[in-house]
Amino acid sequence: MYKHFFKRVIDFTLVLIALAIIWPILLVVTIWLHFVNKGAGAFFFQERPGWNGKIFKVIKFKTMTDERDTDGNLLPDADRLTKVGKFVRSTSIDELLQLINVLKGDMALIGPRPLLVQYLPLYSKEQTYRHEVRPGITGWAQVNGRNAISWTKKFELDVWYVDHCSFLLDLKILFLTIKKVFVREGISSDTSVTMEPFTGNN
Repeated sequence: MYKHFFKRVIDFTLVLIALAIIWPILLVVTIWLHFVNKGAGAFFFQERPGWNGKIFKVIKFKTMTDERDTDGNLLPDADRLTKVGKFVRSTSIDELLQLINVLKGDMALIGPRPLLVQYLPLYSKEQTYRHEVRPGITGWAQVNGRNAISWTKKFELDVWYVDHCSFLLDLKILFLTIKKVFVREGISSDTSVTMEPFTGNN
């Protein structure tokens, strides 16, 4: 009952309250990024698979410029990530706009993070099970390593969450997320500014 009804009611109520409180912060960050991203804009939209694999557009603050090399190829993430973008990402402010996705019903506050559409054909049958619940702004994998753990471990944690979803577990994840944000832990993997692409075997 919680997973399929009360969870959505609680999410909707909390997000309405949160947006009413933090909208000035979102406005300031939007203006800030508009100027430092060198014309790339302040928002980032990308299609992601959601509940039951349904595709939706996730919205985040854009933390990188669109700078390219002489051949027209985007520069590496580390070269395009601005100082402001690094701060916005390390404090997880870039995730706050996804509250709008939660309000629309595309996402939940807590759940497996929505990944790239291009990864769908690479999932095993067990990994696909992560789509049995709405994707979340934060989740069990995020409070147990985030980008610093392997893809294999991340999927294991996502599937475990689907099987054990409960109000108390979501409450635990919420408090652990707040702790992680303050210590800025697990933002990057060991070898990348963000996370290495998923290839189906890592």
